[in-house]
Amino acid sequence: MKRFFGFVKKEFMHIFRDVRTLIILFGIPAAQILIFGYAVRTDIKNAGIAVLDQSKDEISTGLVSRLESSEFFILKENLVSGDHIDRAFKKGDIKAVLIFENGFGKRLLSEGSARIEIIADGSEPNVANLVTSYTRAIINDYMTDLNKVEAGSFIAVEPEVKMYYNPNLESQYMFVPGVMTIILVLICALMTSVAITREKEFGTMEVLLVSPLKPLQIILGKVTPYFILSLIDVIVVLFLSWLVFDIPIKGSLVLLMLESMLYIMLGLSLGIMISTLSKTMQQAIFISLLGLMLPTIILSGFIFPVEYMPWIYRVLSPVIPPRWFIIIVKDIMIKGTGFTFVWKETLILIFMTLVFIIISTMTFKKRLE
Repeated sequence: MKRFFGFVKKEFMHIFRDVRTLIILFGIPAAQILIFGYAVRTDIKNAGIAVLDQSKDEISTGLVSRLESSEFFILKENLVSGDHIDRAFKKGDIKAVLIFENGFGKRLLSEGSARIEIIADGSEPNVANLVTSYTRAIINDYMTDLNKVEAGSFIAVEPEVKMYYNPNLESQYMFVPGVMTIILVLICALMTSVAITREKEFGTMEVLLVSPLKPLQIILGKVTPYFILSLIDVIVVLFLSWLVFDIPIKGSLVLLMLESMLYIMLGLSLGIMISTLSKTMQQAIFISLLGLMLPTIILSGFIFPVEYMPWIYRVLSPVIPPRWFIIIVKDIMIKGTGFTFVWKETLILIFMTLVFIIISTMTFKKRLE
């Protein structure tokens, strides 16, 4: 038994000497509880709304003020006609549009009821449900206060709710762009970093470097198969989303494929950078999975809206490439927007790709020296 406890003691000492093991044992659980605890939110704050007030009477303006004064909504735009609703949603910062009918207040007081239409952005089903629920609650609260003022009469408003882009609030509209992003991260970054690191770990990289091939040709030869395979995966995901889930590509398929190719190149350059920073395949896998998978799922806006997270996560989110690609895919595929609505995200992906390539080149040259 003494020998057994001595052996256990030795194992404890071995674990405590290995910093990477301690990070896995204690760092990852702590990080996950903090990230999930703050990032997983079932409420909304400061959601952008637009208003089309065709009445502009005292009651309609009072209701809009009540919505603005709450901590849940921010009035982003006053629309002048229904033709501007589609443009407002495509800008990306509007979660719902409220439409007041002509003579809203007059009809409410004379007939006891009037019509309000709530149109929510259904491309994010969870947010759309929350926005419509909060809006209904505020409208009901305002009507209750109004009934207290208008003694002897009962007035009520039953909002008519419609979902834009996704009328049935099908969750596939949210998951397909996210799954596509995760697949490309796995194949491009993870597989590329492991493939190049394996050559270094087994000592075959030196053999390749003294061959007639130039370093650039070696890297391109390594990543080209993954570029082609990733492109095939994009086609398969889009085909299955159309065939199985009946999700159409409302925008330009050519533009979507070009943006996907850009994101694949970004993933490959990120994988190359990880390989230059890793000495072993275990390190490459650890960095790729821990550094890419969890942030992609939590901080990219795939499942949980970034704008409702604490400020520290909103600061970290823009440096995560999947966040911008998910916006591009949703805008082109679900909203049917063109390049004029995604050019900023495209420039960000191009900039990130160039940064990863520069860092990889500098690190690779240092290793050669």
